[in-house]
Amino acid sequence: MAAKTPTVKLASGYDMPIVGFGIWKVPRDVCAEQVYNAIKLGYRHIDGAWDYTNSAEAGQGVRRAIEEGIVKREDMFITSKLWNNYHAREHAFEMAKLENEAWGLGYLDLFLIHFPIALEFIPFDKIRYPCFWTDKEQTQVTPLAKVPISETWKALEDMVQTKENPNGFVKSIGVSNFHTQLLYDLLSYANIHPSVLQIEHHPYLTQPDLIAMAQENNIAVTGYSTFGPQSFIELGNATAKEVKPLFETDVVKSIAAKHGKSPGQVLLRWCTQRNIIVIPKSNSVDRLKQNLECCSFDLSEDEIKQISSLNINLRFNNPSTLGSARIFP
Repeated sequence: MAAKTPTVKLASGYDMPIVGFGIWKVPRDVCAEQVYNAIKLGYRHIDGAWDYTNSAEAGQGVRRAIEEGIVKREDMFITSKLWNNYHAREHAFEMAKLENEAWGLGYLDLFLIHFPIALEFIPFDKIRYPCFWTDKEQTQVTPLAKVPISETWKALEDMVQTKENPNGFVKSIGVSNFHTQLLYDLLSYANIHPSVLQIEHHPYLTQPDLIAMAQENNIAVTGYSTFGPQSFIELGNATAKEVKPLFETDVVKSIAAKHGKSPGQVLLRWCTQRNIIVIPKSNSVDRLKQNLECCSFDLSEDEIKQISSLNINLRFNNPSTLGSARIFP
């Protein structure tokens, strides 16, 4: 059993493990087993989403671990996300309830608005997981819908379990893929403070001002795709195939050798040492262990700066490349 993972205190008052297991792109047929094995290794934070299509299987893995006495429900931190087609209040509630039922754990610890894009509603019985398209063949991009973020945020607030709202089924709420302007706007009307901002974050895309703004305003930051192009090569992303893998950069390799750690551990520690939550995934048990143990050493300030200097403002996860909205500056 790995040492207890450090946590980040959220604005909601709850503690969020700084290292989680991300289930984006984990195939449904192995998801339950992978989640169960991750929990056995010591993971207590699972990052999912409606759009990942594998929440039910992930929930099976968590329930198995609970049934076997490895963990209790309150030991686990489960994140999910509201997809773009369901920003209108009634659709947000419908999708969130279906998602909570899919996990089968009673409640969600954190629920995020996945993207600051409202797309036209597609009935669940027509396409269950539409992603950015209106057809199952994924040839027709879904048009935008006129739903303000304020409506969606109010819906999320009304999902939060409080003394006044005992039937709520979410503990904390937040956003994903938002930029500073949207965060400032959200903070101007939010009755419940956003607990988390989840963004793409790796040495090729450091976004220092966005991270500073969030942390200054008591919004914890989760970074996804910490390994940069690695996650996107298998998706056929041309940019990811062309750029040098972060694992192979001289800076990362030399720092890893100096500390006797893997390049992956160095990239994760570059985040966690700056209080940025990470959610890597791996099919390898050894790498899962390494990822979880990334807080067992410290980088020097100079080493952190060296890694950050790799920044080239290169974003891999951009809906506009699929023909959808141009949301990033």
